[in-house]
Amino acid sequence: MEEVARRAGVGKPTLYKWWPTKAKLVLATFHERVALAAAPSLSCTGEAAVRARIRGLVEALGGLAGKVTADLIAEGQSEPEILSELYDEHIRPRRAAGIAEIVRCKTKGLLDHDVNAELVMDGILGALYFRLLLRSGPLTKAYGDALVDQLFRVSR
Repeated sequence: MEEVARRAGVGKPTLYKWWPTKAKLVLATFHERVALAAAPSLSCTGEAAVRARIRGLVEALGGLAGKVTADLIAEGQSEPEILSELYDEHIRPRRAAGIAEIVRCKTKGLLDHDVNAELVMDGILGALYFRLLLRSGPLTKAYGDALVDQLFRVSR
């Protein structure tokens, strides 16, 4: 906070007036500059749309946005409001978009009608965030593709 205050040419009390913790300042910056870009509305639906959405997330999590996301999740363990805001502003909308793509796949007959879209999306996101947070393996396009392949393989 001292370095930020120095660079901004303000006193630390001014920073703390707007951002009571370092995590709040980082989250505000994340909202403004680093946040995972919302996936564009995809003109295609089906497996290609699910794959494109997951590839975009893998790419984002592999860069600065992923590092900041991991740091915010870690900080959120002691500041639950950080987790809530991160989830509500960044993760929930992307999760909902992925669920919508899976539902469209079910509607088109590309996935079994009994596939639970929320559970499947949580499984994919859980696997990606597991690798991000625990570094249990590389977070690669191939890994994201394998997760999507598994979804469509099991359903066929």
